[in-house]
Amino acid sequence: MQNQPTTGESSNKHLVDIQDIHVNRALPREQRISEFVRQIKNPYLFKCGPFTVHVGFTANGISLEECIAGLLH
Repeated sequence: MQNQPTTGESSNKHLVDIQDIHVNRALPREQRISEFVRQIKNPYLFKCGPFTVHVGFTANGISLEECIAGLLH
């Protein structure tokens, strides 16, 4: 079995760039969220141009759903 890289450029090339995500704002909120997650594939790890974004939350912070909803409003 071949090991897959967990960090670095070779593993980042498979990440979705958030700049390529297009969600129809006319859809209801729940459908916009579903469409965003479908397109981004991993909302905790994605690219934004040349940058890799790792999303993390604290125990008393806002939820991922709240964060995504804020992006789609």
